[in-house]
Amino acid sequence: MTRYLVFLLPVILTLGGCTFGVPVGDRSGVQGSGVPKTTRSEQGNPASYVVFGKRYRVLNSAEGFRQRGVASWYGTKFHGRPTSSGEVYNMHAMTAAHKTLPIPVYVHVKNLDNGRSIVVRVNDRGPFIDGRIIDLSYAAAKKLGVDGPGTANVEISALGPGESKPSSVVRSIPLTDEADTSIPLYIQMGSFADPVNASNLVQNLRNANESTAQVSRLQTDNGPFYRVRVGPLYDIDEANAIVRRLKIKGFQTVRIVVADASE
Repeated sequence: MTRYLVFLLPVILTLGGCTFGVPVGDRSGVQGSGVPKTTRSEQGNPASYVVFGKRYRVLNSAEGFRQRGVASWYGTKFHGRPTSSGEVYNMHAMTAAHKTLPIPVYVHVKNLDNGRSIVVRVNDRGPFIDGRIIDLSYAAAKKLGVDGPGTANVEISALGPGESKPSSVVRSIPLTDEADTSIPLYIQMGSFADPVNASNLVQNLRNANESTAQVSRLQTDNGPFYRVRVGPLYDIDEANAIVRRLKIKGFQTVRIVVADASE
């Protein structure tokens, strides 16, 4: 599988070779009492990074994360190379790569085409191909039945310590996974007639390590309004995860909105 990654030097050093792999020796799936507790890697978790001119923002937490899309896999070409976390890729380990989940993290992957399910440990970045949400190791792809066709429709769910299957989650955001992925989404934090209030909220967000917050001016019949928003985003699951993160930080009046026609 061919990959062409365009990084600034610090990001290259942080993310490793982006070979999408996992540690040698991790050869088994999760059994028994569920996945172990993980500690956030010192490498591979920048606040954001850029590939092919697109910026990806790493989530602070994987709690409640679910996503549907296409899975792919990779094999011998990257075997033995370093991953974004600094670990060595082993094609025989049950591992995977994801663009925005914090690493390492365990995820349950269900093949929607054949009903098979596995648990993998994510510790790398990728895949950077449109429409694909996770890259599986050869061993994981084989167990999931993806090695033959090369890709499959899957649902991935982040697992917490002790879990081996995803718990039921009721989505509270009134948007569906079938939303047009070509239309940007934003998380709106507030709208103000006074630009000073908007600037103050942006500063509060940045103090809370939400560096992508920005002010957007909207002209209305009642005069200009200044909206504080996070985005743009192109994935409803990522947007939902950021909403949960913001609420944990105390920002309760948040909602997901679709970009204006002018944006």
